[in-house]
Amino acid sequence: MIALLLAVVAAYGVHLLFTSLAMGWTGVGAGPRRGRSPRQRDAVSQWLAQAGLADVRPREFLGVMAVLFVGGAALGFVIFGGPLAAAAVGAFAASFPVASYRSRRRARRAEAQEAWPRMIEEIRIRTGALGRSIPQAMFEVGRRGPAEMQPAFEAAHREWLASTDFARTVRVLKERLADPTADATCETLLVAHELGGTDLDRRLEALIEDRIQDVQGRKDARAKQAGVRFARRFVLIVPLGMALAGISVGTGRNAYATPLGQLAVITGIALVVLCWVWAGAIMRIPEEERVFSR
Repeated sequence: MIALLLAVVAAYGVHLLFTSLAMGWTGVGAGPRRGRSPRQRDAVSQWLAQAGLADVRPREFLGVMAVLFVGGAALGFVIFGGPLAAAAVGAFAASFPVASYRSRRRARRAEAQEAWPRMIEEIRIRTGALGRSIPQAMFEVGRRGPAEMQPAFEAAHREWLASTDFARTVRVLKERLADPTADATCETLLVAHELGGTDLDRRLEALIEDRIQDVQGRKDARAKQAGVRFARRFVLIVPLGMALAGISVGTGRNAYATPLGQLAVITGIALVVLCWVWAGAIMRIPEEERVFSR
């Protein structure tokens, strides 16, 4: 019975993966989902762009999650010897890409926040003292920026060479970077490029000061949380070590396979996930909202 259930779960996982990649279906249903609204699609694309996965389609992301679910379920069955615990472990394994995305997104946004004050200062110097045009200064600074941001500037530069439309160029750059500071900087440069005037230097200087204060505040907050974040990892490591140790003690695996053992395993996994999410919510540093995303 257990073998049949695992075979059905594995087959359904393969079905989800195939239909996601070959037919573009999403979700966990047997058939296609109703189409999402443009706002939902934009939100998913923005999240992936912020993680450096702008070229990854959402259905490919879901396909990876389906594969990890099947692999995690198989590993869970080997350890705990029961289908319910195996399904719980599979669901936990399927969340790894989301956790990895969140980590990549947080690291990229922190790096961008630290790089932008310097980049804005360079743009200010090039458009002022060196007499560069605004598009030229922006592209020159982008080529010298962090490696993760350079592809976005290259795509914007290609758009500029093809159309010489700075508004479209700025739109491409904002879509690829998906960053609030990038939005504010691009909009400031766009207004100055279209309307002209002599106050660009003053505006950029004020933007630099604001960004420096924001970056310093966030760095101080993360520094104060360093010890707590390190301790938070034990929420995952300690229960996993105890579960593996339980297998080698007496009839540990057989105990896991009993109905009561399966219930205990599922409860333990649920509590681990709950504690992890709760701790993350407490330590979450508020993020800036994108105001000029369009």
